[in-house]
Amino acid sequence: MTRIFKITVLALTVLVGFGINAQTRDLDNFRQPDQRGVNVFEAPKDTVSTFNGVKVRVGGSSTLQFQALDHENSGAVALKEIGSNFNLATANLDLDVALYDGVRMHLRTYLSSRHHPEPYVKGGYFQIDKLDFISEGFLSGFMKNATIKIGHMENNYGDAHFRRSDNAQTIYNPFIGNLIMDAFTTEVGAELYYRKNGFIGMVGFTNGKLNQAVDNPDTGGASFLAKLGYDKQFNEDFRFRLTGSIYTTGAVRRSYLYSADRAGSRYYLVLEGEDASASGNFRSGRYNPALNNEITAIMFNPFVKYKGLEFFGTIETATGKANSETDDRTANQFAGELIYRFGQTENFFLGARYNKVDAEDASGDDIEISRFQLGAGWFMTKNILMKLEYVSQKHDGYNATSIFNDGKFNGLMAEAVISF
Repeated sequence: MTRIFKITVLALTVLVGFGINAQTRDLDNFRQPDQRGVNVFEAPKDTVSTFNGVKVRVGGSSTLQFQALDHENSGAVALKEIGSNFNLATANLDLDVALYDGVRMHLRTYLSSRHHPEPYVKGGYFQIDKLDFISEGFLSGFMKNATIKIGHMENNYGDAHFRRSDNAQTIYNPFIGNLIMDAFTTEVGAELYYRKNGFIGMVGFTNGKLNQAVDNPDTGGASFLAKLGYDKQFNEDFRFRLTGSIYTTGAVRRSYLYSADRAGSRYYLVLEGEDASASGNFRSGRYNPALNNEITAIMFNPFVKYKGLEFFGTIETATGKANSETDDRTANQFAGELIYRFGQTENFFLGARYNKVDAEDASGDDIEISRFQLGAGWFMTKNILMKLEYVSQKHDGYNATSIFNDGKFNGLMAEAVISF
């Protein structure tokens, strides 16, 4: 009964929101959730204000995949038998609210995900672009270039998380899967941005926890984030962006930097055992280096776009240890993707991505994982995207008793995306 009530309330909220805001859906300093948001990173900063009262923007997204993947390993550990079929459809509900001139709120709820069939809140934040709620014109010179974000939110480490699939919000991702070592976490904290003449700087602090609670007070510890970069559209044809980011945390009970995604991966049940379930083994196809404590992770991301051709790269290194370990381990990741967008509104694209991870695994093995992806997409409208992908992934360096020993999977994936 409780679940039915929740779903009914959410449905009514969506219907009411459509009725109220059918003609006025754009907000200030807002990344659009459709094709217009592709290749947008941090939400844009625009000093022009359109605020004329509280406005609620109800949005959302839904995706459905067809999976046709095969997997195999050395045979030392039996794999679950998988075939070709549709995966569970996923859905998001987004509430974005203009609360005051220069102040808005974002809240995302996963209505259904691979890990949770029931609705649950991913996180949310306040974004402040003006301080006029204190007094009109307060620090207006500084706030012309500054933005403040506060909340239990997706933290801005690296640029790859701006292009990843976030449960049902997959319209920004030119491929179907995210990176092998998927850096993504939601922690309570604040971030301060300053942008001027193409340069961008960000500093942030969080409490280092994914799951918030007051127990175990001695295991708390702050995480520090920072980003420095340059992003400029030199002319109509050419754009260049380069950023460097750092995430570092002290002694916390457990850091979830590479395991915080509760939605799940797109490659269902690949290289999983006979007793695996889609929801219980929801991170299949990814690699978690299990660096749970005293982590320092650094990521560099170049982005170049010339006319319809674009390149996005990831160079990442992470050092830390599990709670039971005394010595640090290191995991490195490299990725490069080349996309060609064409058509009158760049509504078609072709792309390729190569992704490699080499790491000192917690088992003591020096492992290597490589993935190759070929993708194609068609924006039927700015809100509807069809994607097709061929993926091939290989695992090397695992010991003979590991399920990943000589493990690999490959095949085709198709995905339909609606985002509004």
